[in-house]
Amino acid sequence: MTRVAAVDCGTNSIRLLVADADPETGELVDLDRRMTIVRLGQGVDRTGRLAPEALERTFAACREYAAVIKEYGAQRLRFVATSASRDAENRDEFVRGVLDILGVEPEVITGDQEAEFSFMGATKELEGREDLAKPFLVVDIGGGSTEFVVGDDRVRAARSVDVGCVRMTERHLVVDGKVTDPPTAEQIAAMRADIEAALDLAERTVPLREAHTLVGLAGSVTTVAAIALGLDEYDSARIHHSRIGLDRVRGISDALLRATHEERAAQPAMHPGRVDVIAAGALVLLAIMERIGAEEVVVSEHDILDGIGWSLVVDGR
Repeated sequence: MTRVAAVDCGTNSIRLLVADADPETGELVDLDRRMTIVRLGQGVDRTGRLAPEALERTFAACREYAAVIKEYGAQRLRFVATSASRDAENRDEFVRGVLDILGVEPEVITGDQEAEFSFMGATKELEGREDLAKPFLVVDIGGGSTEFVVGDDRVRAARSVDVGCVRMTERHLVVDGKVTDPPTAEQIAAMRADIEAALDLAERTVPLREAHTLVGLAGSVTTVAAIALGLDEYDSARIHHSRIGLDRVRGISDALLRATHEERAAQPAMHPGRVDVIAAGALVLLAIMERIGAEEVVVSEHDILDGIGWSLVVDGR
């Protein structure tokens, strides 16, 4: 067993996994898994810079994670940063802060690297499942970007596009600094057009429609699953590997787009940090399913974070 710690810092959230990895069995045993909404990507699409308050929220979470990593005595640590920090002019400030707190530099990875980590994390435990036909299409709907990966035992094609729940919300649903509640038909149409254009871009390099099983990752997808399952509270065990049909996803997406902030917040399994961006995230998922003709999405709680953890074992970092 190798004890590893992985940090995934995205546009909306920062997450930590501390786990024991067994390369012989392919098992990754969680010791601690946690998530904090920090909204690092606040305003990046508009300003091109990481906001001071967003950086401080992120650094506060890093200090909490440093204590957890020390407590468990992880032998190896990898910190991966994704969309927001790729786009920001002042990302050096972010890098210095993380290095000071955790002792490692954040790796600002490319979209293709992000996609490969996501695929590894989501599919490693699906190997040998006779009820899930290959190839897989793994879709990671983040805050600032969405990754598409098609593969069977290995990645065949991958693409990252700049469509995510935070980016779409800020670009299309925010007026005078506030999220429209509920959005207008014109706002929804503009957001949908943006998503469809991104899907066109993804299809230039990734054969989305060749996949036989759609695997959905990250908070937008798992929150839609929690709503579909009617959970009284967020339950990772019940959400993991649940299968949500297209009609159910369409109904939830439509309901979230018609809802007010208060109505979305009243969903029992809704994280407060997702209330304003979940409608956009659900619409991204719906558009993908409709584009490829998927009858259902297999929801995975294991994603890029698990892929980062496995990379520490596979690469011997």
